Amino acid sequence: MASRTIPITVAEGDGIGPEIMQATLEILKASGAPLEYKHVEIGEKVYLRGQPSGIEPSTWDIIRNTKGFLKAPITTPQGGGFKSLNVTIRTSLGLYANVRPCVSYYPFVETKHPDMDVVIIRENEEDLYTGIEYRQTPETVHALKIITRPGCEKIVRYAFEYAKANARKKVTCFTKDNILKLSDGLFHKVFDEIAAEYPDIQNEHWIVDIGAAKLADTPNAFDVIVMPNLYGDILSDVAAQIAGSVGLAGSANIGVHSAMFEAIHGSAPRRAGQNLANPSGLILASVLMLVHIGLPEAAALIHNAWLCTLEDGIHTYDIFKANISKEKVGTKEFAQAVIKRLGKNPHTFKQVHYSTPKNLAQAHSSKYVADNKKETVGVDIFIESKEDVEHIQKKISSLGESELKLTMIANRGVKVWPNKMPETACVDSWRCRFLSVQKGHPITHQQIAKLIQQLADHNIHFTHTEHLCTFDGKPGYTLAQDEQ
Repeated sequence: MASRTIPITVAEGDGIGPEIMQATLEILKASGAPLEYKHVEIGEKVYLRGQPSGIEPSTWDIIRNTKGFLKAPITTPQGGGFKSLNVTIRTSLGLYANVRPCVSYYPFVETKHPDMDVVIIRENEEDLYTGIEYRQTPETVHALKIITRPGCEKIVRYAFEYAKANARKKVTCFTKDNILKLSDGLFHKVFDEIAAEYPDIQNEHWIVDIGAAKLADTPNAFDVIVMPNLYGDILSDVAAQIAGSVGLAGSANIGVHSAMFEAIHGSAPRRAGQNLANPSGLILASVLMLVHIGLPEAAALIHNAWLCTLEDGIHTYDIFKANISKEKVGTKEFAQAVIKRLGKNPHTFKQVHYSTPKNLAQAHSSKYVADNKKETVGVDIFIESKEDVEHIQKKISSLGESELKLTMIANRGVKVWPNKMPETACVDSWRCRFLSVQKGHPITHQQIAKLIQQLADHNIHFTHTEHLCTFDGKPGYTLAQDEQ
């Protein structure tokens, strides 16, 4: 085992966090892993001290100056506009890859899928998790789903590099690009481009709803799954639960410069202080950390001892089954059982071996060739009104001379002018599409500004605008049913 001391940041978190962190640290220390622990406080207490981010500014430098960040679950206070600290840490530190192994431990942990061994790799910086939302009208809120080519390229390439480094045979992509043709469509397109660079690794794509059903029913059909942020968050919890328990899963958040390791479950405040919580998720997160920072021997030592503990039927309340388990133990006792088995190897489970992996999160330059020509061809203006679509159309028609003309009005994504269907239900936010009166001609920002001024002069309440652009002649926006 290496003789150098490696600094890591440790945060005990909230709820059950301090208990499971103490258990995990006792195991790490007993393993002989040469770690130097830098303790920081984050989460609920920091929020309530008036720090809206849940983390003190000085804590960032501590995290940056260590090799890994081992974090217990935290509680985000209700109300007050507090933003998720998990999201803040991941995005601020560029931890773009969330890696969640979901493995069954049958027959010692009950599951319908005894051979399950799936790794979910979740994009960690964008999608709806940017948290950009607006209440536009009394009846309507908007959330922005942001998918970028650099974000897609980083996470998809990481998934294939992970598969290559860990002798995985297949990478599967889940999206909903049959509906979200531009955003999820970009993720799927980048997946296909990068998959072609790895001919020795199988690749496939599933629409996320049927893919989720297949994952829940036949998880052994998958190996590595890469997904945008929201789908990955949901389905990694599903995958962990059908493998046996969410409480047994750890995760890694990997970036080019930093890495954070955590259990995938929450802070469970109702279980706090009772010596009940299962520390396994955080223990396995610490194993992922040890591998990442170059201590594979310590990682294998702890992982094999943990497997021996499961085999010996030493279980916490959440996985205890009378016909399988031998002893129900608390958090502290479970940690001591793992420590007692350090140096032993499992008999039913396959013995774990780790080697120091190459840095999979290296910065990669994009091979994408930018579109040659971008043109603004129109604008969608969202208007707030409780009037019906006919009145809105008449008001806009009364604006007078304009270089832009109204071509469509939509409500919640459904075209309602011209030719509204009588059954279509509408709310108070109307998307009005304006294009050049000279069909096919690009428009200017000055023309858009003039139109907006006309709306303001006529007391037409606009709430939001989106420019309509083409890229090498191809629309970069959603077309209505009859638009060409």
